[in-house]
Amino acid sequence: MEKTSQTGRNLARSLVLASLLASIGAQATSLAPEHEVRRLMLATEEAVAAENWGEAGEYLNRLQGLEGEKPVDYYYFRGRVMQESSHFNEAQSALEAYVSRAGSEGNHYRDALKRITAIEKSRKERASKDQNQVSKREPVAIIEPAGQQELANLRKLYLVDSDREALTIHLNSLLEVAGWRADQRVVRLDVPADVSYRIASGNSQIEVQESSREDDERITRNTQSINVYGISPQVEWDCQPSAGTCWVYDPRDGSRLLKLGPNRDRAEEIASTLGRLIKTLQAPG
Repeated sequence: MEKTSQTGRNLARSLVLASLLASIGAQATSLAPEHEVRRLMLATEEAVAAENWGEAGEYLNRLQGLEGEKPVDYYYFRGRVMQESSHFNEAQSALEAYVSRAGSEGNHYRDALKRITAIEKSRKERASKDQNQVSKREPVAIIEPAGQQELANLRKLYLVDSDREALTIHLNSLLEVAGWRADQRVVRLDVPADVSYRIASGNSQIEVQESSREDDERITRNTQSINVYGISPQVEWDCQPSAGTCWVYDPRDGSRLLKLGPNRDRAEEIASTLGRLIKTLQAPG
């Protein structure tokens, strides 16, 4: 347990540089984007092989800041790094994204499946320990904002000073692998999801950018701003298996806000994180 805790701290300390570099990563070299992606992927692979998790996390965060579809192995390596930091929800989401994209022919297919199983066991052990502290569960579609301890863990994970920054980075990490696709049976590796989202936050507003891929492969982007004052941080969500879709609802009026792929756990955590971000912005002090 002490070794795991120390690994998480080392990872968090190293990731601070990644947070600072994410916004300027594209300017770090003069390489064309496709070559920069390959360079960072090679660096990530070497860092993971050497079990240098902080360095691997730095390269992955820089990759996350680049536009376009990520190489399939990006999701495997991100899952490895998140698992090492005991951030199990994000680790499982990334590894599941790898399996669905790479299929059984992927180089890390068997290892990814084993790690998903190990993560499920770890989550059950953690839930069992926490069960005695939970006096009442909210209905599954109503998400209560998390407590200060979990927010502190997110700040350490992403090595930022504010809850707002940590929650925004975390929410975008979740959304990155939660995109909706018209055909859930076949995931094309060379194109983004049909519908995907990015979140920005500042002061009392949250900006939601929706990217939609048209039939002619053009990407259209629409952005809307949400003023957090006067709305509830309890964000509702549900999934419709028949439609292959999960929805996160707008806390302002209950309309559909985020159209996601059919993964209930992922939709739940996205709704929860959005609720935490709303509450944080409502009480910045």
